[in-house]
Amino acid sequence: MGRVGQARWGLLFGLLLCLPSALARSHSHAHDAASIQTVTVAELPPQARETLQLVRQGGPFPYPRDGVAFGNYEHILPRQPRGYYHEYTVKTPGAHDRGARRIVCGVAPECYYTNDHYRSFRRIRE
Repeated sequence: MGRVGQARWGLLFGLLLCLPSALARSHSHAHDAASIQTVTVAELPPQARETLQLVRQGGPFPYPRDGVAFGNYEHILPRQPRGYYHEYTVKTPGAHDRGARRIVCGVAPECYYTNDHYRSFRRIRE
């Protein structure tokens, strides 16, 4: 067997060794997305309901960063292409900055609420 044949077998063997861990990673992301808790609009804090209403009507938004793409670097939300999710600030009473509360939306009505700056999310049920 020549070098090309050996290289092909080596590549195939390497791919087969990686397959179980790749499958485990894809299942763990699917499990994480399925395990996201939900919250009704009525259960949201009043400031989050106000932000959600602004999102629905397309603004105007009080913060310049509202509407920017959300990267989903935490991999808690379902995996989507870059630019799918956008984030919006939920005012926090007494906070001197934007605070930790956000609403993150994909294609409406897919929106999520976080009160701990992306450490956890709850899907908003209409």
